[in-house]
Amino acid sequence: QVQLMESGGGLVQAGGSLRLSCAASGRIFRINVTSWYRQAPGKQRELVATITSSSTTNYSDSVKGRFTISRDNAKNAVYLQMNSLEPEDTAVYYCNVGVVTYSPANGYRPDHAWGQGTQVTVSS
Repeated sequence: QVQLMESGGGLVQAGGSLRLSCAASGRIFRINVTSWYRQAPGKQRELVATITSSSTTNYSDSVKGRFTISRDNAKNAVYLQMNSLEPEDTAVYYCNVGVVTYSPANGYRPDHAWGQGTQVTVSS
């Protein structure tokens, strides 16, 4: 089973920056596509950014040019650098990781997991 630990959220003024981290642990053989989502109060969860195993990235229009997703395969970690933050970016941010796990008993298996969420609050 895969566990995710998110960190890096907090309170920041508009125009400021935050860096979110998502560290995966467990019997991980490889991390595939990883995404960051966010959910603001009263709104649906939305996709913010995605990075593939070959580090191809994609962003929602609302964050393009301000946010950068990256990964460190050696650490099984994914990051979201958020610059020029706006009050509209206030939300709980979740990482979603697709992995291939390995165990002697079960061999290679696909799995995915959600992080517990980290609050980002941007004040005007």
